[in-house]
Amino acid sequence: MTDLGTPPAPALERPDPAAQWLRLRTAPLEPGAWDEMREEDGALRPVWSRFARHLGLDGPDPAAELSRRHAQLTEQIQRDGITHNVFSAEGVAPRPWPLELLPLLIEPAQWRVIEQGVAQRAALLQAMLQDLYGAQTLLHEGLLPPALLMRHAGYVRAMHGVRPAGGLHLRIIAFDIARGPDGMWWVLSNRTQSPSGLGYVLHNRLLVSRQLPQAFAALHVQHIASTYRRLVDGLDDAAREVAGGELPRTVLLTPGPYSETWFEHVYLARYLGLPLVEGSDLTVRGERLFLKTVEGLEPVHGVLRRVDDDWCDPLELRADSSLGVPGLLQAVRAGTVVVANTPGSAFLESPAVQGFLPAIAQRLLGQPLAMPSLPTWWCGEQAAWDDARQAGRDALLRTTFPAGGRTSALAEAETAAVEEDPDAWTFQGRLAFSRAPIWGAGAVQPRPALVRVYAIAGPDGQWQVLPGGMTRVAGSGSTSVSMQRGGTSLDTWVLTDGEVDTFSMLPSPSRPEDIARRHRPVGSRTAENLFWLGRYTERAEQAVRLARRLLPGRGGAASDPPALGRTLAALAQRMGVVPWGTAGPDVTPAALSRAAREALADAGGACSVMFDLQAMERLATALRDRLSPEQWGLIREMREGFGTALAAPAAGATAAQAALERLATQLSAVTGAQSDRMTRDVGWRLLTVGRLIERLLGMAATLEEFLAGGAVGGAAERSPVAFGARTEATDALLEMFDSAITFRARHQRHDDLLALADVLVLDDTNPRALAGVLRRLRTELSKLPGGALDDAWACELPAEGAGVTLAGLGQIPAARTEAELAALARRLGAAAMALADRLGHRYFTVAQPTQETGA
Repeated sequence: MTDLGTPPAPALERPDPAAQWLRLRTAPLEPGAWDEMREEDGALRPVWSRFARHLGLDGPDPAAELSRRHAQLTEQIQRDGITHNVFSAEGVAPRPWPLELLPLLIEPAQWRVIEQGVAQRAALLQAMLQDLYGAQTLLHEGLLPPALLMRHAGYVRAMHGVRPAGGLHLRIIAFDIARGPDGMWWVLSNRTQSPSGLGYVLHNRLLVSRQLPQAFAALHVQHIASTYRRLVDGLDDAAREVAGGELPRTVLLTPGPYSETWFEHVYLARYLGLPLVEGSDLTVRGERLFLKTVEGLEPVHGVLRRVDDDWCDPLELRADSSLGVPGLLQAVRAGTVVVANTPGSAFLESPAVQGFLPAIAQRLLGQPLAMPSLPTWWCGEQAAWDDARQAGRDALLRTTFPAGGRTSALAEAETAAVEEDPDAWTFQGRLAFSRAPIWGAGAVQPRPALVRVYAIAGPDGQWQVLPGGMTRVAGSGSTSVSMQRGGTSLDTWVLTDGEVDTFSMLPSPSRPEDIARRHRPVGSRTAENLFWLGRYTERAEQAVRLARRLLPGRGGAASDPPALGRTLAALAQRMGVVPWGTAGPDVTPAALSRAAREALADAGGACSVMFDLQAMERLATALRDRLSPEQWGLIREMREGFGTALAAPAAGATAAQAALERLATQLSAVTGAQSDRMTRDVGWRLLTVGRLIERLLGMAATLEEFLAGGAVGGAAERSPVAFGARTEATDALLEMFDSAITFRARHQRHDDLLALADVLVLDDTNPRALAGVLRRLRTELSKLPGGALDDAWACELPAEGAGVTLAGLGQIPAARTEAELAALARRLGAAAMALADRLGHRYFTVAQPTQETGA
C-alpha cells in the first residue's frame, strides 16, 4: 500500500507588491477611529489593494512617483488659478485650493446605504418646508417646537402660504456625513440655503482622475456629469413654465469676488452654461426679475443661488445687504421666477432640528430615518437639558439660532448662559471621524475626514444623489476639517458594480433655437469691468513706458536737456508716475529719478504702477468667467512678480529697471490676449473702447506737455543748441508714443514739428498716432448697441482724421503750428474724458429697457 502522506496545504495568495508597499508606507492605526484604508489587523482593505495594483508603481522608487504626481497636481492648481478666499484679521486673501492625490474610496454596498439615507433626508426636508410654510401640521401636533421656527431668523414669514414656481422649495441640498468608529455613516448637518462645493467637486475629479487614470478606470468609478445635467434640466423645465413661451434664461447668482468660494462659482457657471451675475446685475420691475445689460433689461426666469437667505433681498431681509436684489422675494411670491433654493430654509440648518427628525420622518414619510443623526438635545426642553448635563464632555454646546456660528465644548462658564436662555442652546454628541489616507513627505498619514454629499431634484421632483462629493480632511496636527483652518480636500470615488454612467455635459447636435438661446447678453457690471480693464491696461503701459525713461540705465533722466527734464517731470506728475508736488522748478534729474523709483510700488498712489496692476487684478478676478485662465493668471503674476522684485532687500535702480522691462513685456502679452483671444462681442468692444480712450488721453497729455515745456516745437528749433537737445527731445517723445521705428523709417533726416505731426498726429495707419486711435475709436463706437457714434455727445470727436490736416498745418507759421497742435491735444483730451463719462451713463447704469431692444 502506497503511503500518500499528508495532503499539501493550499497555496497562500501572494500579496501584491504595490499593496504591500503601500501598507508599509502608512502610519500606524489610530485607536478608536475607523481607518478607511486598512482593516483592524493593519492589512489593506480589499478595495484599496485593488487600487494599489493599478497605481502604476512598478518603477524603482514608488514614493518618488507618487510625490511627482502630487507635485503635478499642485502645479496644475496653480496654473488653473483654483483658489478659495481665506478670511483673517488682515482681510481676505486668495489661497491655492488644497487637494490631495489619493481619493476616498466608497464601495457600492456602502454607497447604497448613503444614497438611500440622503435621498430620504432630502425628501423629508422638502416635505417639512411644504408643511411649515403651509398647514403647519408639525407645529399643531407638537412634533416641532414653535420656538425653533418662530424665533429663527431663517424662517421667512413673508413666504408663508407661497407655493414657489415649479412647486419645489429645495432643488439642491448638501449633507455633511462621517463614518464613526463602528463603520456606520452618520449625518452631522445639512445645508439648504446655498450649498457650496459643487464646482470644487468637478475640478477635484478632473485633476485627480488625470493623475490616476488606470485606477480610475479599473475600479469602475461612477461618473458625475448626469447629476449636474439633472440640476440644469430641473431649473430649465420650471423656468420654461414661468417664461410662458419665451426662451427661458437662468443665471447663477454669486456674492462676488470676495466670497469664500468665488472660484467655484465661476467654474460652475461655465460648466452649466449659465451667466454669472451679482445682485447689482439684477433688478425687479413689476414683480418680474430682469438682468441689466448694455442693450437694456432682459427677463430672467430662473436663479441658481449662491447667496445665503438673509442677504438675498435688502427690502425684506437684511437691509444692510449689498449682495441681494431688492424685490426678489416679491418676484418669488408672484411666481415669476424660479429660485434654487427658495429663500426660507435656513432654520432647517439649526442643529436643534436634528433631534426632532426621527418623529417627523414617521409622521410625514411613514418610515424611520435610514441614516442616523448625532444624538441631539435641545435645551429648550427641560428633560433634554437634564440629559445633556449627564452627557457632560461627550457633547458639544452649539447655538440653536445664528449667532456667529459658535461651537464649543461644555464648560462651567457656559452653563449659566444655557440657564439664562435655554432655547438658544443645543447639545450635540461627538463623533470620532474616520481616518482617510493622505500622501505627503514620502508616506501615508491618516487624517480625520468629513464627506459632503449632494442631493439634486430633477424635473420630476425626485431626488438623485451625486455619486461622489467633496471630502474634507484635517490639516497636519489638527482635528478641524474646515478649509478656513487649514483643512484640505480629496476627490470622492464612488465605485459601482454595474455600468459606469458615460453621460457627458457636452451637448447633443445643436438646433437653431438652441443656438439662439446660447447668445449671452453682456451685463452692465461686466461691461463696466471690461471697460475699466482696458483703461487700466493702457494706463499701466503708459506709466511703465514713462518710468523706464526716468530711471537711470537707459541713457535718459540724468543727461536730459533742461527743457526736456522739465517736460518729463511735469508729465510724470500729471500721469501719477511721481507724487504730486515733485515736479517743481528746482527738481533735479536725480531727485526725479529717485521719486519715480520710490513711487513704483506705492499701492496707495492713485496712479502708481502698482495701483494700476492691483486694479487690473481686481477687475480680472471679477471677470474670471470672461477671461481665459492664462490671461487671468498672467495679470495676477504681473502684480505678484513686480511687487516681489521691488520688495527685495537689495532692490535698487537696476532691479527696478529690470522689473519694468519684464513688466513691459508682460503687458504686451496681456494687450495681445485682449486683442486676439477674446470674442468680439459688446463686452470686448467696450474693453477696446476703454483702452483707446485711455490711450487718447495719455497721448494728448504727452503731446501737450512736450509742446508746453518747449522740448519740441518752434522754441526748441530756434535754440542755440537746437540739434542735440531737439534730437533727445524727439527721441523721448517718440518713445512715449512707441513710434520711433515708424518715424525714423519715414523721416531719417528730419525731426521738426511738421514731421512729428505727420507720424504722431495725422497717420491713421499708426495705432499710436492720434488719428489712428480716433479711427479705431469711431469704428468700435459705431458697433455698440444703439450706434453710440450717432449720438450728439459722440460728435465731439473729429468726424475724420485727427481734426487737422498736413496741408493745413503746412500753410501756417511754425509758432502757430505749435499752438494749433497744443489746442488740438487739449480738445481731444477733453473729448475723451467726456466720452468716458457718457459711455458710463449710457451702458453701465441701465435703469430701464432701451428703445432699441423693446425689452
